[in-house]
Amino acid sequence: MDKLINQFEFGLFFWQVLIFVGLILLLRKFAWKPILDAVNDREEGIKNALLAAENAKKDMQNLKADNEKLLAEARAERDLMIKEAREIKEKMIADAKSEAQAQGEKMIDQAKASIESEKNAAMAELKNQVSSLSLEIAEKLLKDELSNKEAQTKLVEKMLGDAKLN
Repeated sequence: MDKLINQFEFGLFFWQVLIFVGLILLLRKFAWKPILDAVNDREEGIKNALLAAENAKKDMQNLKADNEKLLAEARAERDLMIKEAREIKEKMIADAKSEAQAQGEKMIDQAKASIESEKNAAMAELKNQVSSLSLEIAEKLLKDELSNKEAQTKLVEKMLGDAKLN
């Protein structure tokens, strides 16, 4: 270091400082400005890319939310359709049961009516048979009683006596 201080020349120092300042001015004008512009452009491009990525992320979140909403709506619609199908099934079963019950009651009523009509027919036939048997018995009895003259007179007197009393 002593050697540098002993050999110091002011003129050489002046020209070196002047060249250094000129070099800095030239670099500033022709090199640093384009370099700084490129750096600023690059920085701006990175900012824009980050904003675009953030916007894309927000869009993806919105799409995801929309997809979940659509999925929830589809599930709700599916549940509603299943519920309606169950209600229709239950209604059809209830209708079929009521129709079968109504037909059963109708058949029972028809059977009762048929039994009643057959009963009435049987009773009428029984009455007819009883009346014809009664007539036959009465005819036979009357023939027996009317064949005897003494019994006939007693019967006539008895009938006359009953007619007077009434």
